[in-house]
Amino acid sequence: MPFEGAQRAADLVAVLLREPVGTENVAAVLLDHGEKEPLGLGDADVAAMRKVAPELHAVFAATSVEQAAGLLNDLLARYAHPPRLTTHGGEHEWHVHVDSRDDAPWAEWLVTSSAHALALLLAQRQRQPGGLCASAACGRPFADLGGGSPRRYCSERCATRERVAAHRRKG
Repeated sequence: MPFEGAQRAADLVAVLLREPVGTENVAAVLLDHGEKEPLGLGDADVAAMRKVAPELHAVFAATSVEQAAGLLNDLLARYAHPPRLTTHGGEHEWHVHVDSRDDAPWAEWLVTSSAHALALLLAQRQRQPGGLCASAACGRPFADLGGGSPRRYCSERCATRERVAAHRRKG
């Protein structure tokens, strides 16, 4: 999937902004998205990641393409470095990074890789790269990777729950 970094950003932001969050929760998301052991992720890394997560959350909460683009431009201006290709010493296929180095701190990697992926998604689709789930019981960030109409819900489960609730309110 060409925009897996955008979905990873949504999943990490969702976990990082929950209470309580443990290193094991963050590690599980990273591993689910293809990172390899050993992660070397510690409590201080998670604390630093939690500090930048609200800035990424703001991109998902943006109410217009222009607002999302402005937020992403700000993140890229403040955190990103010149693009570079890496394989992480042959452990992965070639891909682009905009963090400072292969062993950059997790928080730096999170904000730069996420802003990069979300910016590419916005540029490709010419619409907001994601949103916050419209379900009042959820509010989870999601990446909008599909074609057609923009998504409103983080999952089919939330969409179905909202349709059923609306149906019951009418009945």
